[in-house]
Amino acid sequence: MPHSHTVGAERHVFASLRELMAKATPARSGDNLAGVAARHDTERVAAQMALADLPLAHFLQEALVPYESDEVTRLIIDSHDRAAFAPVAHLTVGGFRDWLLSDAAHEAALSALAPGLTPEMVAATSKLCRNQDLILIAQKCRVVTRFRNTIGLAGRMSTRLQPNHPTDDPSGIAASLLDGLMYGNGDAVIGINPASDSIAAVSTLLFMLDEVIQQYQIPTQSCVLTHVTTSIEAIGRGVPVDLVFQSIAGTQDANRSFGIDLALLQEGYDAAQSLARGTVGNNAMYFETGQGSALSAGANHGLDQQTCEARAYAVARKFQPLLVNTVVGFIGPEYLYDGKQIIRAGLEDHFCGKLLGLPMGCDICYTNHAQADQNDMDVLLTLFGVAGINFIMGIPGSDDIMLNYQTTSFHDALYLRKTLGLRPTPEFEAWLQTMGIAQSGGPGLRLADGLPAPFSQALAQLN
Repeated sequence: MPHSHTVGAERHVFASLRELMAKATPARSGDNLAGVAARHDTERVAAQMALADLPLAHFLQEALVPYESDEVTRLIIDSHDRAAFAPVAHLTVGGFRDWLLSDAAHEAALSALAPGLTPEMVAATSKLCRNQDLILIAQKCRVVTRFRNTIGLAGRMSTRLQPNHPTDDPSGIAASLLDGLMYGNGDAVIGINPASDSIAAVSTLLFMLDEVIQQYQIPTQSCVLTHVTTSIEAIGRGVPVDLVFQSIAGTQDANRSFGIDLALLQEGYDAAQSLARGTVGNNAMYFETGQGSALSAGANHGLDQQTCEARAYAVARKFQPLLVNTVVGFIGPEYLYDGKQIIRAGLEDHFCGKLLGLPMGCDICYTNHAQADQNDMDVLLTLFGVAGINFIMGIPGSDDIMLNYQTTSFHDALYLRKTLGLRPTPEFEAWLQTMGIAQSGGPGLRLADGLPAPFSQALAQLN
């Protein structure tokens, strides 16, 4: 079905909904690479105007990727909650944006609406939003999840402590782990990207993390970010797995390139649930995503990368995860060229995920060949704090020496908590105070002076 809009004396025609969505997307290098981007700003504005007039309900009638050949599309359509959608079913995309900015779109209303929204609906709406709109609307969404602590409460911001090491050396990991805990990091998860994906290496890391958590009675969860099949095997061998991890994408073919499908993710979910290792809840899945992954696999089906990304959130939503984060700048400048594009993409991803009811975090990052630097990441970090992000990454010195990219440091998380008065999860905050790492009282996180005795002993052993 063609769509059109006239700007001045020129009528712009878009042959399909897929083309309309792509041409309405704010500029980014990945869409140029895919050959789907608007040719110029005038065409982009025309597409946005045409998209604004499109009924939201149209996305239930025209699939961007065929229902018959794509299980992600089938998941989106078959799981759609029409009763939840009813309050906004009469709106256009532009009208929905206006409603989201109104006082009628409060936390309770948005929570009830989430099952009625599809990824394509929220992706389309994001294309009509300025950055401040993305921030304001996302801030009104509250998504709370639980395993050994409670993540996503108002006034709280959590961190993933990421003690990666290029050889999975236990002493190196332990040093980074201790450093992060002393800055109040790790309440979202202590998560390691392993240098080796072998079951032996992964099991060693999981046993080590479990021992640390048990020894110091830390109210958090661990994860080794290995393929879901490795986690399933580890669970079968009696290894202490808290969270099952997997990278996911927004089309069946892209997920196939990761070696997964919905049935395999269900198997991983069931395995994690069987252990029942959570103490305050059992959200036991951890997913990572990122704009450009489908295109890099040749599996974007002519879609723009931001719409593909939003479709991945339907996959995540099915499995009630504890954590979801977009790794926003990791894939490189071929997909997000510079700091401006990375900032925009991060805000879009957070907005879309939160509207769909996901516990969104972000790896605020860039590669060294992108036209970006740490100042750009400071801007995005601060905007995310205002937008109410659930969690960010914490890495020694902002430099991941295993994955070779730049992200946020332990100190960056402390900056955000101090500046905006944000605190860790209640359970983790209480533990920090009990251990003498943090002081009680005042806004944000106030670190105590000195090194707690148990950590002094651990540090002496490392030396």
